[in-house]
Amino acid sequence: MSSGLPAITVGLATDVGRVRQHNEDAALTSGTVYVVADGMGGHAAGEVASRIAAETVVELAARPVVHVGDVVAQVEEANRRILASAARHPEQTGMGTTVAGLALVSVGGSRHWAVFNIGDSRVYRCLDGQLSQVTVDHSEVWELVERGLITPEQAQRHPGRNVVTRSLGRDPMGVVDTWVFPPYPGEVFVICSDGLSNELAREEMEAVLADHPDAEEAAAELVRRGVAAGGRDNVTAIVVAVQGQDADSDVDEDTTPRENVNGSSGESRS
Repeated sequence: MSSGLPAITVGLATDVGRVRQHNEDAALTSGTVYVVADGMGGHAAGEVASRIAAETVVELAARPVVHVGDVVAQVEEANRRILASAARHPEQTGMGTTVAGLALVSVGGSRHWAVFNIGDSRVYRCLDGQLSQVTVDHSEVWELVERGLITPEQAQRHPGRNVVTRSLGRDPMGVVDTWVFPPYPGEVFVICSDGLSNELAREEMEAVLADHPDAEEAAAELVRRGVAAGGRDNVTAIVVAVQGQDADSDVDEDTTPRENVNGSSGESRS
């Protein structure tokens, strides 16, 4: 892999919100690996699942070189650990978690970003002031959006918006989606739980990034606004800002699996 890391600043913020009793989100950053997990399951088991997922994925940061396949394998390892924990502790039966994140990987010997997700936590990318959603939600309502039956705005208030079609804590867990592209000077990523994306429209998130170039301030403001807008769920955001570097390559690689192996079977995130 070519030498020299991009100059990166990172901000992380989380809040239990106005309704929940516990924060079942977990967010961790280590080296150039960043992950948000949103747990589900009663008796605080969601906290266990999200913590296992986040801690397992950031273990990638200890490796000198990471490939896209390593990221997918580590998410699969997180699923095995969650299932093993539930097997040892019956009170954790049924716990699960989403996971979404960003990692610097090697593709063809050059540095690329790998975005990954399973579930409905999201990764956004802001280029030249324009924020776009990279990940695709694995949820029943997003399937309705993709079929043109409801709008993204309607999806935010749909009664079934908390039903995910893929998650960790299942066997099989489903496909991990990945997107790969080279670093770009000035780009910003937002990794968040649905407690943020359900409260704030993309345009408002974009405005926050424009007004707060500091990654820590941006993450804190996103979460503050998410709570102020309703805070009906735990609200978590990681902001990763690339301060400026020459991209190693201008060739994009999209490795997204297009099929939804779990069909429309849903799991309610209560």
